[in-house]
Amino acid sequence: MRQRRTVLSVCCAALVLLGATACESEDGGGDGAKGSPSATATHAARVPVPEKLDADGTTIHVGRPGAASAMHLYEDPRCPVCKDFEDSDGADVLRASTAAGDVRTDYTLASFLDDGLGGGGSKRAVNALRAALEEGHFAAYHDVLYANQPEERTDGFTTARLLALARKVEGLRGPAFDKAVRTMRYADFVTASEKAMERDGIQGTPGFVLDGRLIASGTSEKVTSGTGMALTLGSAGGAPLKAS
Repeated sequence: MRQRRTVLSVCCAALVLLGATACESEDGGGDGAKGSPSATATHAARVPVPEKLDADGTTIHVGRPGAASAMHLYEDPRCPVCKDFEDSDGADVLRASTAAGDVRTDYTLASFLDDGLGGGGSKRAVNALRAALEEGHFAAYHDVLYANQPEERTDGFTTARLLALARKVEGLRGPAFDKAVRTMRYADFVTASEKAMERDGIQGTPGFVLDGRLIASGTSEKVTSGTGMALTLGSAGGAPLKAS
């Protein structure tokens, strides 16, 4: 618990230093404001790529299995700093490189912010993302959730909101997906994913591990700028960096 609260403080401190703010929203709002289910998902239109669950039961692979490099992202759906990355030029470069087959993007989904802030929005969102993977729409739904992320402290990822946002991904809504979201079918996955992040020694979200080496934590020009991400992806095999 102490470690998770420390991570929360780091996440919030990063927002202050960067002058960033989380997106404001009202649960179920219909005015089209940023963060509402009716908002346009900036990055929803991905080029379809393979996606699957690793044999470890927690890592989600997006991209060509034989890609030369793998960028492993550690994210909490409720984390506003993760949204800052997902909205960045660096994220666009990573998506394009993944679509081109040059790099595979792996995800470990955390939910520690629920413990620090109260509520269950992160856990519900991680469960819904796992359900989307089962339907072959993880990447697109992932982008929709971050494009419509509620303000961090509102616990806005309710079941109703997650189902409403799923309508933005063609072919995702259906009896199996809806039931999985409503019943928290993948609750064990949610717990295992959080433990995987802790086991991997990642101290905060977002975390970036390139080919097994930690290259950034939080926000960094190495991953948020287009040029920075391009250079980072081209530097695979460099000396590992230690988490601070």
